[in-house]
Amino acid sequence: MQEFRFKVFGKLVAVTGRPGARQVFYLGPEGKRRPADFVVPAYVADDELAEYLGDLFHEEATPRYNSVERLD
Repeated sequence: MQEFRFKVFGKLVAVTGRPGARQVFYLGPEGKRRPADFVVPAYVADDELAEYLGDLFHEEATPRYNSVERLD
C-alpha cells in the first residue's frame, strides 16, 4: 500500500491508499498513528496532496510552521 507522509504546519500526517480509497492518520512522535478527522476527496491526485493539505489547514500556519512539506 502506498503511503505519503507530510509535515503540515508542524503536524505529522500520513495518507495511505489510492484516490477514492484513502485513509488519513495523524502520526505521533513515538510512532503511533490515530485516524485523522478529515478525508481526502477522490479527485485529489497523489501529486496534489501537499497543495490540498495546505489549502485545508492554512489557518493553522504560524511564523515557525508556515509550510506543508512532503517527507520521504
